[in-house]
Amino acid sequence: MARTNRLTDAAQQARLRRFRFPVLAVAFFVVMVANAGINRLVSPVALLALPVGIGAAVAIVAGYRRLSRIVEQRTDVTEVGKRGMWPGLLRGALIGSGLFAVLILVIAMFGGWQDVSWGSVGGFIATAGTTASVAVIEEVLFRGIVFRIMEEHLGTVITLVACSVLFGLVHLVNVNATLWGAISIGLTGGAMTGSAYVATRSLWMPIGMHFAWNFMHAGVFGVALSGSAEPPHGLLHTTLSGPSALTGGTFGPEASLLTMLVCVIPTVLLLRCAVRDGQILPRRRRAEA
Repeated sequence: MARTNRLTDAAQQARLRRFRFPVLAVAFFVVMVANAGINRLVSPVALLALPVGIGAAVAIVAGYRRLSRIVEQRTDVTEVGKRGMWPGLLRGALIGSGLFAVLILVIAMFGGWQDVSWGSVGGFIATAGTTASVAVIEEVLFRGIVFRIMEEHLGTVITLVACSVLFGLVHLVNVNATLWGAISIGLTGGAMTGSAYVATRSLWMPIGMHFAWNFMHAGVFGVALSGSAEPPHGLLHTTLSGPSALTGGTFGPEASLLTMLVCVIPTVLLLRCAVRDGQILPRRRRAEA
């Protein structure tokens, strides 16, 4: 009887693991939609948006750990392990903020700044909270779930391409989205953070990069972010003017050709590190699957 129970439990675990991708993906897609709604409600109140955003980010990571253990039967969810969390977040934040600072200053050098004025300290604080939760949920969903599970079957190269395309396509739902903007954000944000995950096998650096890039975008310089409907209220209010190839047009600087030039360097360096450390996985053959 005990052996029968063990076999039944093993069969149930195998069945649950077989459906791990849709279960995890659907669950965290719902969380992403809910988080967007919460951010919309609390963003007008800076002193509320900051703790709510940080609290949501912590809850998302904790929920991912818990659900991964239940659905995938993993004892240790290493990609969001506590070891290396702060160094990974810090390195990612330094890279993300440095890259965007370079991008926006190069746009200015080519005459893309029309006007710069002081914005809102409250908006600066609120944006820190909202971008924290957005960075965490998107990296957990696109890198922690979609990328990680696809890579087990398709290998690193195919998965990196597919997930970069998917990451760009989901931004087409934004009000001021453009096809080129979606392509650009896939080639830059999707490929760069995906490469950071491959190089480190951790979500902390991608989360840090994603947060810092978005926060510099909206919270510091106050420029349009990924074709969003409403202009961000950052510490500064920066108005860009000029050809879309330079400024990104209504989509924002992420659709600028300069963004691709700025982001391709760290992406290549991260992939070189991944190759050096043997982190590029081959495509699994059908017999091995």
